[in-house]
Amino acid sequence: MKLILTTLLLLATSTLFAQIKLEGVVKDSIGNPLELANVIAINQETKALDSYGITNDQGRYKLSLKKNATYKLQVSYIGMKTAEELFESKDVDLVKNITLQNDNTLDEINLVYEMPVVVRGDTLIYNADSFNKGTERKLGDVLKNLPGVEINDDGQIQVEGKVVTKIMVEGKEFFDGDSKLATQNIPSNAVDKVQILKNYAEVGQLSGVTNNQDNVAINIKLKEGKTNFWFGNVTLGGGASNQNGLYLIQPKLFYYSPEYSINTITDLNNIGEVTFTRRDYFNFTGGFRNPSRSSGTNINLGSNDLGFLTVQNNRAKDINTKFGGANFSWAANKALDLSGFALFSNSRTDLEENRDIQYTNPALGIPDESTTSNTTQRSDLGMLKLSAKYKPNTRNQLDYDILGRLSKESQDERFFSSVNGNIGQFENSSPYSISQNLNYYYTHNENHIFALEVQHVLQDEDPFYNAVLEDKENYDGTANNLGLDGAQLGYNIAQNKRVKSNQMDAKLDYWNILNTKSNINFTLGSVLSTQQFDSNIFQFLDDNSQFNPTPTINDGLDTNDIKYNFSDVYLGFHYRLKTGKFTFTPGASAHAYSAKNTQLNIQVTDNFFRLLPDFNMIMQLKKSEQVTLNYRMQTQFTDVSKFASGLVLNSYSALFSGNPELESALSHNINLNYYSFNMFNYTNVYAGLNYSKSIDNIRNTSVFEPGSVIRISSPFNSGFADESASANGRFQRAFGKIRASLSGNFNYSKFNQFIQNRLSINESFSQTYRTELRTNFKTAPNFELGYRYTIQDNNQGSNNTKFYTKAPSIEVDALILKSFTFKSDYSYTNFSNANGTINSYEFLNASLSYRKDKDAKLEYEIKATNLFNTKSQNNSNTGAISVSATEYFIQPLFVSFRLRYEL
Repeated sequence: MKLILTTLLLLATSTLFAQIKLEGVVKDSIGNPLELANVIAINQETKALDSYGITNDQGRYKLSLKKNATYKLQVSYIGMKTAEELFESKDVDLVKNITLQNDNTLDEINLVYEMPVVVRGDTLIYNADSFNKGTERKLGDVLKNLPGVEINDDGQIQVEGKVVTKIMVEGKEFFDGDSKLATQNIPSNAVDKVQILKNYAEVGQLSGVTNNQDNVAINIKLKEGKTNFWFGNVTLGGGASNQNGLYLIQPKLFYYSPEYSINTITDLNNIGEVTFTRRDYFNFTGGFRNPSRSSGTNINLGSNDLGFLTVQNNRAKDINTKFGGANFSWAANKALDLSGFALFSNSRTDLEENRDIQYTNPALGIPDESTTSNTTQRSDLGMLKLSAKYKPNTRNQLDYDILGRLSKESQDERFFSSVNGNIGQFENSSPYSISQNLNYYYTHNENHIFALEVQHVLQDEDPFYNAVLEDKENYDGTANNLGLDGAQLGYNIAQNKRVKSNQMDAKLDYWNILNTKSNINFTLGSVLSTQQFDSNIFQFLDDNSQFNPTPTINDGLDTNDIKYNFSDVYLGFHYRLKTGKFTFTPGASAHAYSAKNTQLNIQVTDNFFRLLPDFNMIMQLKKSEQVTLNYRMQTQFTDVSKFASGLVLNSYSALFSGNPELESALSHNINLNYYSFNMFNYTNVYAGLNYSKSIDNIRNTSVFEPGSVIRISSPFNSGFADESASANGRFQRAFGKIRASLSGNFNYSKFNQFIQNRLSINESFSQTYRTELRTNFKTAPNFELGYRYTIQDNNQGSNNTKFYTKAPSIEVDALILKSFTFKSDYSYTNFSNANGTINSYEFLNASLSYRKDKDAKLEYEIKATNLFNTKSQNNSNTGAISVSATEYFIQPLFVSFRLRYEL
């Protein structure tokens, strides 16, 4: 590995020293510098485009060229005649200033070579082939080559530090804009252009009256021959491991035409290639956003799913997945567009982990705990969405969406605790939800715009929990508190829960455009929510009968039957003003709140009025450089479960009883962001600061049994302010074919709670530093060097812990003899604390594929993952009352052979 690394570094260095610089200034005929002019250098011997550039705001350009070569310099600008000049490069840097003349003809500029990057207003257009190296196989590989575009650890696309909110193909949404499905499944050989749409407005009628600086969309333009024709690929594979046989079946088919599109994705495998994780499922909104999201009201309906771990390829012992998805769009006529998608995912995952847990304050008598667990998770997930957009003219637009989600989940866990002994835990749930959106946009005239947005959500969740405790003596204290029958071989306790939610969220907006610089916005909105929560705890006896115990604590209450009603009626006002480089949008919303919970024939009502201010400022320094400042005051409301008085089993060791007297919390949120993307030298800079302070936040008081990790918790409105702050930044710069980046993330949080009736102040500070060096050579092998260093520092009461993670990595890909593609990635991780290394592990994956040429239909590939057969990996986690270090056992060495056929 050291030899490979040294060779690659020498190759990169020698390439840099074998070049000279050509720079200069591009002006018009009266001497004004031209920003965003295109400059290309064509090698006259090879006829290849060796270098290109785009002028900055001072008209400057800079190109890297080979020594002792003949070039044609071509400079173009919209509305100007293209300038050309032949010259020879020597072994010294050159300066060439160019003057362009006005072009009064209407003929288009005819360029022999297509510019790699074109800037048109807020749109950046990348020519994919200008950046491709020949080893790309999917859209994600293409995007990683583009300056200013990143794929983060969660598979999301980021542009200039902003997460892409929508992805389209030929102007049609791909699975409702889900970027991860797009990056992993759209074939790279179908991509012609990548259009980055900054300041993207979902509704064109609102583009001039709303701030869209954080909205970024991507539109993929397909190559000629990929429209009005089925394209895609089918991959079949098999292999072996030291456990069982391996299989892989992945048909991916696409059809696009001006009238309609069809996308189908199928993926069946047992080698850990998870197309659609549970986290994707629960985060996949299908384009739904709450109308009240910017009103200052934050109400949480809660989530009662089973809380499965986020499974990645290296965090599970065994993974079997089946996924199928279909997406369509149809332009029924000029005014009506129909679209929709259907998704289904089936997975079975085996997990094995060891965990060491340190609780908040050992002096309080809470012992440290070591646990081991073996878990089997099963899940069937389904989603169906239908959408209609009716736009008879430019003044009217009506949108309707309906989205249904249904899942069936189960989790079977064998668990050992150093404190509580052997426990078996079983959970299942079959939740469903139906969401509907109705939006109507009406432009009365150029000065008066109206928008109506209505969303309805219906949700039903039914989680079941069962725990079997074999070592009775370790649970006797809790069993007595719960009133369990002690004359049994073990304690077999269970709980049924049912949570039904019904929420209507609606608002009506009116904009009055005062002039080209300012407008005012009035908003009338309402949120109406009803939740019903039922639960009961019972015991399975040895004869399989059920026993309903009466607790000796919590006033003997272990059942819940509660109804929670919430309403918010608000009126908002905002004024938007553009002046020079600044755009100011101050505003406020007046809210009349009512929160009411009813249980045990007792009703608790909280009615109050609150004024919530907010402020937004945009400072546009240059076309691709801006500073944004946001402030928002929010009222935060909890979900029904926090009000329920009866005992609830969050787990066998975590009992919970709600508080019907809870009130809302108030938070102040401020963030400052800086973005800059310099096309002159491809420097991409992002920095952000965030701060939040929450008053009367809902926190827990937890009481542990003496010498045990079993606790009973109840929520309360904390009289102490909770705070959190974060800072993150990224600097990226291109040096010819080499791109370097440096980034850092800092997160600090402080909150207060009560443990054993004593105040406990929890502080957490994490730091992550990353550096990366990546090449983009056309013919030479390419590599990506990375290093990540993380410090996780936690202070919980008198318990201080600090974990360190050091992780260097390298990726290599090479096109060999124009037919073989070699890819490999290696990473080493050292996980330690103040006492030394806890665990260190390394991963090596490699693949070698063959296709006759880039147009060949067949490709053969052999792929190996986890070549070192690493058994486990580690991470740390900070909870409300504990800090843990976890070892995950992972999949072994897999070797598979794959056959891929391109349609």
